[in-house]
Amino acid sequence: MKSTGIIRRLDELGRVVIPIELRNKFDIAEKDPIEIYVDGSNIILKKFEPNCIFCGSSKKLKEYKGKLVCEKCLEKLTNMKTQN
Repeated sequence: MKSTGIIRRLDELGRVVIPIELRNKFDIAEKDPIEIYVDGSNIILKKFEPNCIFCGSSKKLKEYKGKLVCEKCLEKLTNMKTQN
């Protein structure tokens, strides 16, 4: 992990401000969803990107029975249905 040298304090509600330089660098806009991960004693923030439930791809997603599926996996599902 690379240090940015930026230090922020939590406010009384537990919030922290992500500096504009970092938001610009990672293309994070106001109201964008952010995922929170824990890795040992580290807290990791990541811009949320929806993924295919099967392969994890975030490209060309379609909704299938209420779930997000990429075109490749959707094609495989469709082929399975026609083979049965």
